[in-house]
Amino acid sequence: MITRVGIVAKSGLDSIGAEVRALVAWLAARGVTAVVEERTARQAGVNHGETPTRDDLPRFVDLVLVLGGDGTLLGIADRIAQADLEIPILGVNYGTLGFLTEIALPELYPALEEALAGRYQVDTRLMLRARIARDGATKSAHIALNDVTVTGGSLSRIVEFWVSVGGEFVARFNADGIIVSSPTGSTAYNLSAGGPIVHPEVDALVLTPIAPHILTNRPIVIPASAPVTVQPLLQRDRDEAYVTFDGQRSERLENGDVIHVARATRSMRLVRASQRSYYEVLRQKLRWTER
Repeated sequence: MITRVGIVAKSGLDSIGAEVRALVAWLAARGVTAVVEERTARQAGVNHGETPTRDDLPRFVDLVLVLGGDGTLLGIADRIAQADLEIPILGVNYGTLGFLTEIALPELYPALEEALAGRYQVDTRLMLRARIARDGATKSAHIALNDVTVTGGSLSRIVEFWVSVGGEFVARFNADGIIVSSPTGSTAYNLSAGGPIVHPEVDALVLTPIAPHILTNRPIVIPASAPVTVQPLLQRDRDEAYVTFDGQRSERLENGDVIHVARATRSMRLVRASQRSYYEVLRQKLRWTER
């Protein structure tokens, strides 16, 4: 049963206060506790009840309601997985695209009604766990829903990347970067870089070079069970490389650093609009197959 609903809103949304307060009252009338995330509570002028931080919110709720765009949803999905939980997320689109936050504002209350009644449809999405190894030790670890991207520095120099899959050497890529994408992330940066669209039910990862120097370098779809290793080879002191997780967080790499990417132990559970298929979302959001 859903008895506690977390509410997270995109920062800077105009007039979100009235919507959040209305949601709190609507949930209370149905005997459900609204737990408004700290920054959202300040933005909405909600000053009563629990207001945990975004990092702590997953531990307090049974469902998270995201008001915003895909970036806001990515941020909370990563935090839920970091907390070693699989709390479902209902994303309501306030942005311009909203591929993950596919539920439109007029559908908000009907979708919530279905969720509280236990009649909602959930998609289970594969997530990525990334680890940066330095001198044989783990420097940091992260969770990502869409992708882990390793790129060169701001001066747009081509970098040589050594890539292995499942412990087997794959290739040396001379490119601006390498994207390791989940099926969910295949419609994000991977798609912009020329990678394929992968249905979210396919158990696979995608390796996509960014602006490869050799024309025969092409994206490759690999089994999700095979961990990926990416090592940028920095030849000069002035060379730079960075690793980015879901476009949300970034770290600068040193020569010799190795990035290990594998399937995360937890998945993301996304509440879907029951009347809309994945292919319909492709057509609506990406104008897929349209001339």
